[in-house]
Formats: sequence, structure tokens, C-alpha cells
Amino acid sequence: MIAKRLAMLIAIVSVLLPLSNAMYLSVIGPTTATLNNGATIYLGKVGPGESFYVLAQSSTTNATGYVVNIGWDQLNATNLPQGWTTQASPLYENPMKIKVTVPPNANYGLYNITLHAVNVQNYSRLGSITVTAQVDVSPNVFSLSVQPKSISSGPGQPTNLYVTINNTGISDDPFNISAVGLPAWNVADDVVALHSTKSTYVYPVYVNEPGTYSFNLTVGSTTNPALHLSQHINMTASESLLNDYRSVGQGVVLSPVIFDPSYELMLFLSYIYKLVIH
Repeated sequence: MIAKRLAMLIAIVSVLLPLSNAMYLSVIGPTTATLNNGATIYLGKVGPGESFYVLAQSSTTNATGYVVNIGWDQLNATNLPQGWTTQASPLYENPMKIKVTVPPNANYGLYNITLHAVNVQNYSRLGSITVTAQVDVSPNVFSLSVQPKSISSGPGQPTNLYVTINNTGISDDPFNISAVGLPAWNVADDVVALHSTKSTYVYPVYVNEPGTYSFNLTVGSTTNPALHLSQHINMTASESLLNDYRSVGQGVVLSPVIFDPSYELMLFLSYIYKLVIH
């Protein structure tokens, strides 16, 4: 008799246990995972001073396994390390989104924060769910490639550099591209390389006078200039017809082509240069 009751109790527990863990939190950014209450998720790397977003769906299941499309009404982050800041998602936003900012003076290492999703006033009888999110604060949040590393041009004529940023971190904060060490005003450019993406940007550089120059093409985080990488570029600027052709071929208008047949020839030769020589 006791054995039968024990077997029945075990059977009931085995049925109720999965139901008690039926509700979940579906994280969709910066990584994806379906998490039960008390679970842990690794979000990725972020640099000191940078911000990142955590996105999660509002849908879940209740204790009976029934799908509740608008189950979680708000997501927030708690138990933040000292100096970290955040703001709860707006009520009833779907997907829910919170922004977390790491202080510039944060030490490198792995940190835990708590993600807390709630069903406001428990209308859907879900209560709340809590998961642990791990964030790696690191200086190594992107890599850089610049081509070409040796360029030739004429004075005042821009030459394009192709800057590839591989954002391996979880922040979408902009990057700043700049050329340091050239005797001309080369305007810095802010670009957005989204997390976990590789993007290439065209950055033109030029000098005002003939000569041989060495400079650094630098890419850095706009929120923390200490997070930067540079590549060394050599540049030769000289007066020559070939350099004029190169510049016209890159879109530099030396004068209105329609008024001077010689520039029509230069434009034609620039296309030949791009196809045959470049």
C-alpha cells in the first residue's frame, strides 16, 4: 500500500515539475536563448564606457503550458555592479528593450547582472521570472583592417581608404575614423558598426603639398577614446597627370567637363586606368 502511494506521488511530481518550469524568457538580443527561471546567459563583450541593449519577447507560457502572447509587461536589470546604469523597458513594449551602460572606469572581467521580467499586477498569473546575464568587460571589442596601406595622389586630391571594422562586442555605439599626422584638414567621420557585424567604410584622405608622408588611420569608440586601433599608412603626393587621372576616376571634378574637351579625355583615361592599371 505504501509502495503504491509512493509511486503515485512520484508520478504526480513528475507531471507537475515541468509545468512549474513552463514559463520562460525569450532573449533575442544581443544573443538569443530561451531561459527558464534561474537560468544563466552569456551576453558577450563590451568595452568600458560603452552601452548595450538587451531585448526579450513578451510571450511565454503559464504553469499549465498555455501560451500567453503578452505575458511579460516589463523588463529591467537589477543587481548592477557599482557605477553601471540602466532603465527599465517601457510598459507593454514588445519586444522589451533595456539599455545598460558600463562606466568608463570599469575594470576588465566577467560581471553578472540580473534580468527581471514581470507580469504587471499578475493579470496573467505569471508573477515574474529572473535570469542571470553575464557580461565580459574587455578592451578587445573590435578588429580593424585598412586597405591599401600605401597610396599615391596629387596635392589636394583625395584618395580613398577602405576601412573594415569587425565589431565583435555587443555595443552598437558609433566608431570614429580619423587620420592623424597629415598636413591637411582631414575631417573625422563617425560610423555605426552594429554588434557582431563586419562593415567596410570609404574614408578619403589628402594633403596640400607634395611629399612623402606617414600617418596613422585610427578607429576608436566615440564613447571611450581609449578603445581604439590604428594602422600605419604611407602616402606619396606628387604633381603628375597620372594622379589627376586617378582623382577623376575616384569622382574628383577638376572643372566642368562639358566646357573643356581635354577633361573629357581625362575622364575617359581615368576609366581606362581603373580597368587596366588599377
